[in-house]
Amino acid sequence: MVWVLIGLGSNRGDSVAIVTEAMDRLASFAAGEIRRSALWRTSPVDCPPDSGDFVNAAAAFRPAAGLTPEALLAGLKALEREYGRAAATVRNAPRELDLDLLLFGDETRDAADFVLPHPRAVDRRFVLAPAAEVLPDAVWPGTGRRVRDLLAALDSDEVVARLGAPAERSGG
Repeated sequence: MVWVLIGLGSNRGDSVAIVTEAMDRLASFAAGEIRRSALWRTSPVDCPPDSGDFVNAAAAFRPAAGLTPEALLAGLKALEREYGRAAATVRNAPRELDLDLLLFGDETRDAADFVLPHPRAVDRRFVLAPAAEVLPDAVWPGTGRRVRDLLAALDSDEVVARLGAPAERSGG
């Protein structure tokens, strides 16, 4: 069975609320329940000077019938734009919402505008720590290693702190 893994992040605005709400919005792409990691406060990586800390999380779900990686990526980019994300003039500039398609089963892509699995995810604690909460035993394509093992072996000076479970959506 195919699992999709999404990385979520925000370091502009009410990041906790933005990431929590974005997790809710992922339901439109899912066939069934969404596994949600805790929220994590993480240091910025490869960002401009004075970039604030991020709130990061991961979500995993089975894709809705007929959903392709390309269609999901387009949907994630549209969701980012709804939260005010504009085309970056500065790489990794602060942003209200960043959604990364990390895994789509064992699918791979290597195009100029779309690489799957996400090419830098296995080198980033802020990605692997939340991912290990939702899909610890998923094998990362191209590595033959489980997410939990990639995290355990990672040598990184990133600062990550677990904030707790995502807030539940209020009302209804």
